[in-house]
Amino acid sequence: MTPSPSEITPQNAPPVWSDGVRELLARRPVFDAHCDAIARAVDLGDDLAERTTSGHFDCVRGAEGGLGAWVVVAWVDPARDLERSFDRASEMFAAAHDLAARRPDRFRIVGNAEELSAAHDARVVAGIPGIEGGHAIEGSIDKLHWFFERGLRVMTLVWNNHLPWIRSCDGGAGADIPIGLSEFGRRVVAELNQLGIVVDLSHAGERSFYDALDATSKPPIASHSGCMALHEHPRNLTDDQLRALAQHDGVAGIVFHPGFLDADARREEMRVRTTNAYTSIDMSGNREQAARGFLEQQRVMQRDARPMPASRLVEHIAHAVDVAGIDHVGIGSDYDGIQRTPQWLESASSYGTLAELLVRRGFTLTDVEKVLGGNMRRVFETVTGKGMAAHAAQGLVGAAGFARG
Repeated sequence: MTPSPSEITPQNAPPVWSDGVRELLARRPVFDAHCDAIARAVDLGDDLAERTTSGHFDCVRGAEGGLGAWVVVAWVDPARDLERSFDRASEMFAAAHDLAARRPDRFRIVGNAEELSAAHDARVVAGIPGIEGGHAIEGSIDKLHWFFERGLRVMTLVWNNHLPWIRSCDGGAGADIPIGLSEFGRRVVAELNQLGIVVDLSHAGERSFYDALDATSKPPIASHSGCMALHEHPRNLTDDQLRALAQHDGVAGIVFHPGFLDADARREEMRVRTTNAYTSIDMSGNREQAARGFLEQQRVMQRDARPMPASRLVEHIAHAVDVAGIDHVGIGSDYDGIQRTPQWLESASSYGTLAELLVRRGFTLTDVEKVLGGNMRRVFETVTGKGMAAHAAQGLVGAAGFARG
């Protein structure tokens, strides 16, 4: 179990940040390519511009950890909302725009390289709207454009649920699911390229991954994955996939989820899920009740599972760098989309601890800056270029205005 504050000793306390790391974090270098916190704003009314007491992420804790930008992920749970995927995702986009309108001093939606730089210069946390799972566009290029006009700049092509136009990394695909990308799937990738939306390949099946690389003319990312060589999990990337990303000037964002990073950690999570403390959590009811249930799952999992050392995350980063090169590795924490984190990385205020561990591993501060965010920022700036500014989306949010049919 995770030690209580009274049990923390010099041996299991997080490392003290060095002066060099503190100076680096003061420049707000972190670009977190995958964070699910906006759902808390929709379902629980959490104000992410303030310090919150639940979940992993808010802009205050992020700024303390050196956060400059995060991908504001709209993930639609297909088990609950598949038939209204577009509407559900649009609610999360609306919440992001509301946050930006209410607290421009702490959060700003950005849509291109110029806006990202302006937010950084103003020391305001930049938010880049993203979609996790192509089911949100409901098979419609028009709906893809609708999201783009409201700030969409990163799209994870598929989540774990297979789609008629792309196979995920999960099993159980029927005969009606393509082995990789269908022709419509290739059209989606081409449209993303034309609009200036980053193609995200996490969750994609292996054939889908390579089909998307073949279809894209812009650098892609895999926003939140681990290394298959260190833990054989379907969500992780093989060394060949890491090298292929690098050959396309892309970036692999290493995820913080212990179950993706370590076999023992995955078994430990499976054990906790059989305990009464976990199984007694009520996940039924309305969306607010389910969201509170997920927070309770987080609390129980973080408390009762044997901690996975943050050094294991560092091992995945180091392996990815060895295979793909220092210019092609970043981070995608999956904060608020995972039930627990590595030890010492329990919230967005902890990015600096990861930086310190990378320095102690032998990374230079220049290389740490690339991993924490410089590489992801490069891809974002390359893909979006001088595209439509996100502020042009003001006043457009709201699915009710979409012409269906």
